[in-house]
Amino acid sequence: MGNILFLSGVMLTIGLKSTMQFFTKPKNYKGTISFGVGFLLVLIGWPVIGMILEGYGFIVLFSGFWPTIAVFLQRIPVLGWIFQQPFVTSLFDRYRGNECRCRTP
Repeated sequence: MGNILFLSGVMLTIGLKSTMQFFTKPKNYKGTISFGVGFLLVLIGWPVIGMILEGYGFIVLFSGFWPTIAVFLQRIPVLGWIFQQPFVTSLFDRYRGNECRCRTP
């Protein structure tokens, strides 16, 4: 039920055509297939393995949005302070691909 609501929410948010384009992009094939196979496994009665595959597919599909989410989290008034700490921002930078390349003297 949650998967159907998730997919319908994405369709209502960005539209049917954009949703189809998003899931059928060549760079998103791995995530789409993982999510779809996981969904099928949940339907046939293998929920644990299916949910693991769905989770992996979700992370792969939406990995391009993590930098946007990181900026949003840093701007939340109270919790933003936690996400602006050096150890947390280094994690965000690593996932953005902007690791600090410091010069040695």
